[in-house]
Amino acid sequence: MASKPQTGRDRLAFALDVPTLELAERAIDELAPHVGVFKVGLELFVRAGPSAVLRAARHGHPVFLDLKLHDIENTVDSAVGSAAGLGARYLTIHAGGGPGMIERAVRRAEAESAELRILAVTVLTSLTETDLRAVGVQRPPAEQVELLARLAVGSGAHGLVCSAEEVGQLRAALGPQPILVTPGIRPLGAQSQDQKRTSTPGAAIQAGASLLVVGRPIRDATDPAQAARAIATEIEAAL
Repeated sequence: MASKPQTGRDRLAFALDVPTLELAERAIDELAPHVGVFKVGLELFVRAGPSAVLRAARHGHPVFLDLKLHDIENTVDSAVGSAAGLGARYLTIHAGGGPGMIERAVRRAEAESAELRILAVTVLTSLTETDLRAVGVQRPPAEQVELLARLAVGSGAHGLVCSAEEVGQLRAALGPQPILVTPGIRPLGAQSQDQKRTSTPGAAIQAGASLLVVGRPIRDATDPAQAARAIATEIEAAL
């Protein structure tokens, strides 16, 4: 089983949220010495496909394939098999897909690869309580997150994606084993932009996060490498 990342650098995932493979390659080359994981999301994967994953892995870094799969069990099972074939270390699915879908995804991952970890997305960090009510969820975000988190872990998921507001609650509720991945990380002074539930790197680590996902604060910095080093240093200090 893949171990949880331990150093400050290892606990930092850079989100390759760029529109082309060329821009992704530039970012990978510049940031490879300073981050531990590269995250390939929908924008880049739809544009470049499997090549994005293969290029992100060429420096030997784990790749976080953030596709948030949510479909019938057979379709998700097949997609997990394809992700394993690409060498992805982390793959996201939606916890809202239910226990059957989660269980199938985990079984396929474990059958295909000793390294692939299935991470269940609970409530997107862009959603507020008002947003949840609009789609028929009457629970506050924190309650909905815990409900889905317990469902996912109980169905075998290796970890969860959750905001820093809920990571401490989930670490206390679920114990030390699940990998808790926290997006919406903003260094002090950075704008939250479209993320509603954000945190600083140090606070998220102290709350129990295993891996932090950072995109724009590094990508849009004047010196992305220095921005990544500073965040890794903050993570290291909080460990």
